[in-house]
Amino acid sequence: MIEHFFTCPYCWQRISILLDGGPERFEGIEDCEVCCNPIAIEAVMAGGRVVRFIAQKAQ
Repeated sequence: MIEHFFTCPYCWQRISILLDGGPERFEGIEDCEVCCNPIAIEAVMAGGRVVRFIAQKAQ
């Protein structure tokens, strides 16, 4: 598992997500652990690390 820290696009708090390092790509909706708003997340992993990460307000 890879822990990745990012800023919530709603409340601007620094939060984290655990990503499974197995698949190369993750797309999904996760609720902010601080403000509970839905965040659309897109992550690309390679070599056991996150190489691209986008977190934006879910539409």
